[in-house]
Amino acid sequence: MPSSAPTFRRARRFRLALLLAAAGCAPAVRSTPPPPASPPPAPAPGAATAVPEAPDGARIRDPIAPVEPTAEFLRAVERGTRTTTGRPGPRYWQQWTEYVIAAELDTATAMLTGRETIRYHNRSPDTLDVVYLRVYANLFAPGSPSNDSVPRTRAVEFSRVAVGGQPLAPGAADEAPGFRVDGTVMRIRPRRPLLPGGSLELELAWRYPVPPDGAPRGGQDGSVYFVSYWYPQMAVYDDVVGWHTDPYLGRAEFYMGYGRYDVSLTLPAGWLVAATGTLANPREVLTERTRSRLAAALRDTTVIAVVTEADRGAGRATLAGRNGRLTWRFAADSVRDFDWGASGIWVWDATHAVVGDLQGDGRPDTSRVDALYRPASRASFWGETARYGRHSVEFLSRTILPYPYPHMTAVDGPRSCGGMEYPMLTCIGGTWDSLGMYEVTVHEIAHMWFPMLVGSDETRHGWMDEGLTQFNQSQAIADFYAGRIDDERKNRNAYLGVAVAGREGAMMVHGDAYADGLAFAIATYYKPATMLVTLRAILGAATFERAWREYAARWRFRHPKPSDFFNTFEEVSGRDLDWFWRSWAFETWTADQAVASVAREGDRVAITVEDRGRMPLPVRLAISRADGSVERMELPVDAWLEGATRQTVHVAAEPAVVRVAIDPEVTLPDVNRRNQTWRAP
Repeated sequence: MPSSAPTFRRARRFRLALLLAAAGCAPAVRSTPPPPASPPPAPAPGAATAVPEAPDGARIRDPIAPVEPTAEFLRAVERGTRTTTGRPGPRYWQQWTEYVIAAELDTATAMLTGRETIRYHNRSPDTLDVVYLRVYANLFAPGSPSNDSVPRTRAVEFSRVAVGGQPLAPGAADEAPGFRVDGTVMRIRPRRPLLPGGSLELELAWRYPVPPDGAPRGGQDGSVYFVSYWYPQMAVYDDVVGWHTDPYLGRAEFYMGYGRYDVSLTLPAGWLVAATGTLANPREVLTERTRSRLAAALRDTTVIAVVTEADRGAGRATLAGRNGRLTWRFAADSVRDFDWGASGIWVWDATHAVVGDLQGDGRPDTSRVDALYRPASRASFWGETARYGRHSVEFLSRTILPYPYPHMTAVDGPRSCGGMEYPMLTCIGGTWDSLGMYEVTVHEIAHMWFPMLVGSDETRHGWMDEGLTQFNQSQAIADFYAGRIDDERKNRNAYLGVAVAGREGAMMVHGDAYADGLAFAIATYYKPATMLVTLRAILGAATFERAWREYAARWRFRHPKPSDFFNTFEEVSGRDLDWFWRSWAFETWTADQAVASVAREGDRVAITVEDRGRMPLPVRLAISRADGSVERMELPVDAWLEGATRQTVHVAAEPAVVRVAIDPEVTLPDVNRRNQTWRAP
């Protein structure tokens, strides 16, 4: 992508307005509208009858083609690892990895030095002649391809690569044993193939400088580090595609396998460290006072100041260490990644969230909620972040699944973090107002469900991660602000503005294949969030929410594909929704429903509605009469699916019809609201 093309950073609220303005679209400015109206009631039985108007002669519009699963998915169904119902198949499998990593950060040079042992378990039925690893940090190497502007430092330097204790030579890995690094992908050919049910032990030693502020999703500014995508990680080998070796170019995000981590991090004493997992050696790094306050945060309902400005430093917040350094050790299980941040200037707030009965013992479980930030960042409402995080975790635990991890932590990182999610951790950079801070906090925490808990492929299907999270964000905002803020409208306006401008790309597009950052943002965030709101309106809230939770439960700690999502909703709802998925996910069609005519015919009034767009949706009519009554009816989508472009309904002529409106509550995404209302002359 040319450097002049608009890009999309994760500080979404402000960046989106600039992108839309650049595209010539009306920006989606956040406001505080009145609470959204309730959905219209179902029409009274017998109130009116919808009569589809058959096209004259040949069909006006071809029927919508069904959604066909990929050939790879169908083969997985035949093998029994997937099903056509949305459930994992009886022979479903996925790989498992165990990492032991020790790393040391030299804050004077920003150099990170690490060594790791990886035990990779082959749970597949396949023999693997080669294995692949991710070397994400090579994005910053000189000459490495990227689709966004990134700082350039140096490539990851490997001093040891070994399998089973035997070193491998670089530059090989085609036919002979060895390894080769191509950009952000490492290919290793062991001396013996990895058989089904077997395991492989890899040893690696490496070093590289942590990139400066400006690195996407992390970086360092000298006093605050956020170290992300920092260690060689096993690539995903799954039951549908096999090895996933797409290069990391900066825009499209990640597809990661689950595993167990034992990580030791050595840093200056006095620095605080926030990381994925549980701190395994608190007595070796934290003072008794710090540990006591952390324990209080799990008991008290208030937010506890664990480390204040006066408490910072070696011997106060942390122990003095040996030679001025401390080693923090973390353990994490059933996570898809491990990431961490560190600083000597942070303060630390903590509280806890009640997540529900995670253990199934009839008692509510809790998780600690942390916020570590610069004191100056209180101007960006960091003093409220622990409270925001507590609400986010509790709300999402109620509406999806209980939060499964021991803590959820937000850290005040370099500006280039924007807002980025990691297991049990989010890095937030930049400046925010109160609403913006809640929005970015809840969005990144919502990612703990998608894709941390439900491990979708963000690289190829970003909407399964960002779109689902954007939808959850809107629900949490409505709850936190008691309906005073309509975040769903913001999503819908952003999508419609770009759709009308002809700038959108289809949702089912690889994350690196969009024309620009604007098309990527709309297709992965705002359009799928709007799609889910529309689906809820079509299925009804109760059915939608049942399918939503069922999808999460089925694919908890697993790797769903789009067909698994589609099929789960169809099975739970008992409806064929191919027309819906085709319209939203595979095409860039838009909806445009219009009141074509209203005419009296004796003691009846004929109301004709036209479908002028290509995206079929049911028609929700509100018919206002002279006596102040309002008659509601819904015309099903079936006539549009059969190729009709007009439907006519007849209603009683008295009391006089004075207004006919389509979707007056603005619950469906129509590109032209001006043609949706008729008023009596």
